[in-house]
Amino acid sequence: MEDTYSVLRRWEDMDIDILVKIFQNLNIFELTSGVGHVCRTWRMAACDPLLWKTLDISLLKSNFIKIPLEPYVYVDGRSDKIFTRVLKIALNLSRGNISTLIFHYNMYVSDDQLAYTAERCPRLKRLVMPAWNRIKKTGICRAIRMWEDLESLTMPSISNPPYLMEEIARSCSKFAELKVMGPCDILFASTLAAFLPNLKVLSLRCSMLFKDALIIILEGIKGLEVLNISHCLIIEVPPPPAPRRVLRELDKSVLERASRLKKFLTCMSDSCIMCQRTRNDEGLIRWYKYEEDLWKVDEVSSLAI
Repeated sequence: MEDTYSVLRRWEDMDIDILVKIFQNLNIFELTSGVGHVCRTWRMAACDPLLWKTLDISLLKSNFIKIPLEPYVYVDGRSDKIFTRVLKIALNLSRGNISTLIFHYNMYVSDDQLAYTAERCPRLKRLVMPAWNRIKKTGICRAIRMWEDLESLTMPSISNPPYLMEEIARSCSKFAELKVMGPCDILFASTLAAFLPNLKVLSLRCSMLFKDALIIILEGIKGLEVLNISHCLIIEVPPPPAPRRVLRELDKSVLERASRLKKFLTCMSDSCIMCQRTRNDEGLIRWYKYEEDLWKVDEVSSLAI
């Protein structure tokens, strides 16, 4: 009788809801390693939208070396192939249901990989992609045009931001949250004020921030409700020949302008470990030196990972 019962039990007879619950505990490697090929039922479970609301691919990092010329990194071919394979399997299983996509800060996505991703994530609302070295202007703008529902972006600091902010303003009517992992100068701040005046949430934590840029943000982004400058290295540039200096506290000119915000998050304490790290790294924090997932932290809960 036991033998007969075991023969009658088939993989495809397992309840799909139970399989989905089990698969929710798998990481990206386990989900893409072949569970969808066991049988038809497992394939249906592996494609369930509950599994693919968020695609956190931050377990994968590029194997790279720095080089002196653009794009300033060289990514090992084998590393690229592994990432492409995992990415393609995950995106095919997701069937367009991904709303949040998270890459590691050392994952150097290429234009081709980004284009493939954009085409298969039409409902994307949040993108966390801190490394853009291998992505051209045309590549990121083409992706942004496909993401009409994009609401939140975590990105690196870039030297020529107007093209990107203009594209976001034109293509993403629901865009509301931005996190910049890198220095914020006057050009960057002016660009935000010009193209994204209705931005609601902005995080610049653990970066170099010029005081004049901060003033532009507070005055120019009229819709801003939450600003996070915790652990920033805030630089004041007085008229020459006076040298620029690091501020130890915010003055009245900043605090009065920030009083209109719902939340103004700051930390400039000498005893704060993160403030010390930002100062030691001269405003461009070297995340690889610290705890593995520290880069995912943010005092703004909607921007934390």
